Amino acid sequence: MEKPETLLQSFPRARLLRAATPLEPLSGLSEALDLDLWIKRDDLTGLGFGGNKIRQLEYYFGAALAEGADTILLTGAVQSNYVRCAAAVAAQLNMRAILQLEARVPDMGTTYQQSGNVLLDRLLGAEIIYFPEGEDEAGADAALHARAQEERRKGHRPYVIPLGLNNPPRGALGYMRAAEELRAQAPDFDAIVVASGSGLTHAGLLAGLRLDGCDTPVWGSCVRRSAREQSARLTEVHQRLADLLGLSQAFAATDIRLWDGALAPGYGQLGANAEAAIRMMAQREGLFLDPVYTAKSFAAVPGLLADGTLRPGMRVLFVHTGGLPALFAYEQELTAAFAPD
Repeated sequence: MEKPETLLQSFPRARLLRAATPLEPLSGLSEALDLDLWIKRDDLTGLGFGGNKIRQLEYYFGAALAEGADTILLTGAVQSNYVRCAAAVAAQLNMRAILQLEARVPDMGTTYQQSGNVLLDRLLGAEIIYFPEGEDEAGADAALHARAQEERRKGHRPYVIPLGLNNPPRGALGYMRAAEELRAQAPDFDAIVVASGSGLTHAGLLAGLRLDGCDTPVWGSCVRRSAREQSARLTEVHQRLADLLGLSQAFAATDIRLWDGALAPGYGQLGANAEAAIRMMAQREGLFLDPVYTAKSFAAVPGLLADGTLRPGMRVLFVHTGGLPALFAYEQELTAAFAPD
């Protein structure tokens, strides 16, 4: 079996990361939870407030640049970290960014619609358009391809970063590379916990580890779908990734491990477990988690410990995927949650 670094050589890559992100011990939480707990600081990938999406975008922008594109188009939720990072990359590369925002979170106020990532999108000079549905990936992609056709007629060279599952998951390649980076920093963990949303970070990290001979369990904490629904999505992402790499498989079906105990009350909505995770990380470590992704993913650590999946003394890694600008978009919800008693 070819190593990940060999498999990745044939894919064009825009080098956006300047250095490996830090791997740090969480001493306060280790004591509180009776674990040897570590954090991979992918909130520090740098560009445009950073986050895990920078790793994914290295391969999408690599493909775009290889095609001579001057305009990037992609879809995300109103407070999408992905589109904010893409706008930052486009600005650095002197490309235009057209960001299609879709309403995935119901009943959100003006602050959600205008602050956080949306404000940053505008500061970065991106054009913002809207798609009316939050659960129609094929429709959102079709709308972007239609807009791309308009851009071609105007003389631009657009590149669409797709949302739907029926596309090569180039973003997962970024986390195959992250797995290689992680193995060089610290090869031995008893478990790894990461957010599982689109599935590209989760699947890419899992593929990179398995193809490098590492059998550490990778737990994906569901931030958008139930564990059952997310399992089906990851199975599809895996097959698309294996096809992209020219492999029969990149990992086994039994490697897909999911926890959805912090998903409620739904995507982008702050629940009790996420609130507790935000409080715990801030007050024990002085680090921040966002309500959409990292709070729900870190909540899996005490959750898996409580149900016996993780055991006291285990060496556990939490991957911090960033997303901190969303804290400001959730000002109303967080103010209510953390009001003085």
